[in-house]
Amino acid sequence: MPLTLDDFDYPLPPERIAQQPLADRSASRLLLLDGDRLEDLMFRELPDLIEPGDLLVFNDTRVIHARLLGTKRDTGGRVEVLVERAIGTHEALAQVRASKSPATGTVLHLADAIDVTVLGRVGEFFHLRFPADEDLFALLERHGKLPLPPYIERAADDTDEARYQTVYAREPGSVAAPTAGLHFDAATLDRLRSRGANLAYITLHVGAGTFQPVRTDNLGEHRMHRERYVIPRDTVEAIRRTHAAGRRVIAVGTTSLRALEGAAQDGALEAGSSETGLFILPGFRFQVVDALITNFHLPKSTLLMLVSAFAGMEPIRRAYAHAVAHEYRFFSYGDAMFLARRNDAI
Repeated sequence: MPLTLDDFDYPLPPERIAQQPLADRSASRLLLLDGDRLEDLMFRELPDLIEPGDLLVFNDTRVIHARLLGTKRDTGGRVEVLVERAIGTHEALAQVRASKSPATGTVLHLADAIDVTVLGRVGEFFHLRFPADEDLFALLERHGKLPLPPYIERAADDTDEARYQTVYAREPGSVAAPTAGLHFDAATLDRLRSRGANLAYITLHVGAGTFQPVRTDNLGEHRMHRERYVIPRDTVEAIRRTHAAGRRVIAVGTTSLRALEGAAQDGALEAGSSETGLFILPGFRFQVVDALITNFHLPKSTLLMLVSAFAGMEPIRRAYAHAVAHEYRFFSYGDAMFLARRNDAI
């Protein structure tokens, strides 16, 4: 039988959705899933699961202040802008919420400070031109707001400015954090290195499409949002050395996995920059990643489909039921999982 959206549903009490980060990044819990083995751990125990020569691949993207509130200059109608991605230094694609969709040429007055012109539409997004006297990211940093996920039912505060970024974030461009990385602190990274693990980085800028629901029961009809990534040559070489030595490549987060597997779809993994619209469902054959560190994902989401493809549908169902029953914290500020890849995952 073909897979349907209902195959990726599970009951989740609302109180299990984490609304605040823990005081200590590495104080979150870690659920180990390795075949039929389930084990409750703490995230600070992660280095004990890592063998010398294993390679962890992190996404070093940085979340930008992508949300701007304002009005239409000519009518005074309220608008909310969520920048999806930069196009050069002064233009961007963005979602725009308004009572009436703004036409080409409309000027949006945002954050009581800047005028932005609508240049047209590109699919579901609006093409916007920002003032040319300042770099786009610098302008957003000064006037925009941090865009927390829609299931966090509060406005971003000063705590989020630090905690909704990984400690190794350096390349601005995401509108959502690569949340598996939020559990890592300097002490955990130092312990990984002392265990003999190697660390490498890719950059994938997470778009707002990551929160878009799957709107068709026929999963073959779903089209994934596209996200831009960069895979450095040093990372590709580190992956080749790791596999040649018989060690594991461990993706920190689904974004790292999606970039690596997307870049390997046409053959051997190559360094460079591109976009991926890879939609991973059970039956997908992974070529690069051997283990995955990830948070718990929304019911009926493409990310839940991805981890089901990676670790097996039934093991994931069992693990998620266990996590709900044992009061794990879910989603961006929630707890984590360590998943070993099952080559026979169904």
